[in-house]
Amino acid sequence: MTPDQPAARQPDHPVDPQFPARWSPRSFTGRELAETEVMALLEAARWAPSASNQQPWRLVWARRGEAEFAVMRDALTGNNPVWAGRAGALVVVASKDTVPTREGAEVANRTAGFDTGAAWMSLALQARAMGLFAHAMGGFDRDGLAAAVALPRGHTIHCVVAVGEQGPADALPEDLRARETPSARKPVAEIAMHGRF
Repeated sequence: MTPDQPAARQPDHPVDPQFPARWSPRSFTGRELAETEVMALLEAARWAPSASNQQPWRLVWARRGEAEFAVMRDALTGNNPVWAGRAGALVVVASKDTVPTREGAEVANRTAGFDTGAAWMSLALQARAMGLFAHAMGGFDRDGLAAAVALPRGHTIHCVVAVGEQGPADALPEDLRARETPSARKPVAEIAMHGRF
């Protein structure tokens, strides 16, 4: 197993190595990311595709050591605050739920979540390109985090992403160590159908 091609991440068909190399570890070294590193991650997310070029994703970030980082960490639930607290930065990934019509009215943007997922993946792949790892979490106090980041009305928080340098598995609490390995994926034949379900 190499850092770029984990053993559990062998593709069924030829793909660029960046795809199987991306996974979501929980152990981080605790190194604070430089603002320039965070900006590179956000720049990658900026270039994600979006329907009608609406770019509905909204990213709220804070670096380790900043008060905002601690507030974001404290809104995480379960084991997440324990390990994510050692990340170099946290990014709250949200989307604007409406889109303006030609007449100026705001209507539901049915692709907001889909487009925001593309932005998160761009951020995750940029992290790997920089030698970092990104781990998205759905375990957070929705109301508490919304208040912490002053989420505007008409927006939805999708996840919180911990980003940083990977640390050793033995730095994690014992109950998380066994899970600190890249997971396999379902075969293409199980997720993709030719012509119809």
